[in-house]
Amino acid sequence: MPVEADVRARTVTLVRHGRTSYNRLGMVQGSIDIPLDEVGLWQVKQSAKALIDLYVRRQPERRQLVVSSDLERAMQTAHAFADGIGVPVHADPRLRERDFGEFEGKTAEYLARNYPEDFESWCAGLGGELNHGAESHEHTGTRGMNAVNDWAHECDENTDLFVFSHGALIENTLQVMFGIGEHFPDFISVTTMRNAHWARLYNAGIHVDNRWILSDYNHGPALADTEYWENPSQPLE
Repeated sequence: MPVEADVRARTVTLVRHGRTSYNRLGMVQGSIDIPLDEVGLWQVKQSAKALIDLYVRRQPERRQLVVSSDLERAMQTAHAFADGIGVPVHADPRLRERDFGEFEGKTAEYLARNYPEDFESWCAGLGGELNHGAESHEHTGTRGMNAVNDWAHECDENTDLFVFSHGALIENTLQVMFGIGEHFPDFISVTTMRNAHWARLYNAGIHVDNRWILSDYNHGPALADTEYWENPSQPLE
């Protein structure tokens, strides 16, 4: 009898949320649930338009499945895209940002002043944040990878999966997914994704054992390369 095919999404697009007031002030967000600020709301409109133009309108025969972290900043970013194409957003708490424990709500300046050794260790990828109740990179990346793979298997080969989440979650997910963390345990091999930017994977299929291939990372709309991205004096529609 023929072996049943491992059917899953053709592509996965992982999108980081837009800017928040914590991003603007350089504060650690983690599991704290805060909304996008005015600039962040503008950013996600630009990214939603770019995602639709690049990956939806050019392939009208394809379907889209949209999932998101249940934190408000990610859900707002997801809805900016999903509402524009008329599909629902499915919330999954496994896609929440990495929990940074006692570091959450603090600025880098505060942490460097009050916990200099652990802060320096954290910045160097040596785990100083774990002394303050932070979730490990491995745990964060594993729950993110499991969520992506589970939702990908809810799709057929004619469906594209869009996942809206957070910077550290996306970084850690990709590092676990591709085994980078096993070779570089400090987990500082992937650059931080900018607000309202995305990474894109595609399913290589049976030719390479159904593995995911990373085709893009830290991609954003053209406006992200201009002075408007962080300071839109007159937000464009």
